Amino acid sequence: MTFSIVGRCAETGQLGIAISSSSIAVGARCPWLRAGVGAVSTQNITLPALGPQILDLLEAGLAPGAALDKALGSNGHGRFRQVSVLDSHGATALFTGSEALGVHHARAGEQCVAAGNLLSAPTVIDAMVAAFETAGGCLAERLLAAMQAAMVAGGEAGPVHSAALKVVGELVWPIIDLRVDWADEDPIGELAGLWQAYQPQMQDYITRALDPTAAPSYGVPGDE
Repeated sequence: MTFSIVGRCAETGQLGIAISSSSIAVGARCPWLRAGVGAVSTQNITLPALGPQILDLLEAGLAPGAALDKALGSNGHGRFRQVSVLDSHGATALFTGSEALGVHHARAGEQCVAAGNLLSAPTVIDAMVAAFETAGGCLAERLLAAMQAAMVAGGEAGPVHSAALKVVGELVWPIIDLRVDWADEDPIGELAGLWQAYQPQMQDYITRALDPTAAPSYGVPGDE
């Protein structure tokens, strides 16, 4: 009931995740990122704790595979989980348990990992990897291109209702954190629309945070 792409930009070092699900508010439970450390997508009857636990282990110096194995081993019920890991250097790890839902597949590509369950076909994941590897633009746009390619390839076996896009760079907070918690139709399209609205303002919000004296005004009450 979920498919995702975890990716890294080799030029900027940014890390990001785009994800969609038939469940409500997938962005609240599944994507986990830490600037300069890594990115984790935990899905398929997800245990949200796996995200920060794996990031802690990566930060402590473990390789993605070792971090993934240790976190899964310490929590139990690993056969129900599907997890993708990407560290700040582009190394990857992935796991799909024996109780993964429906048609499932996971695959690492160049600077990315795509995974999904309850898919219309395993080739959905292959389409995501191919789109990420060939798309132009910034990391966010490449992640969204992978999500759109997934839908063209058949997406989930049923309708999806939520989607999220999250990217970290050099700052300790996400520079992009956009979510569609519920849409009756096309949450990925709505997410792409949010990105188009947010992209021109993104750098301004970073400037406002780091140097309020240089902050642009948005013409709202109290904002001068």
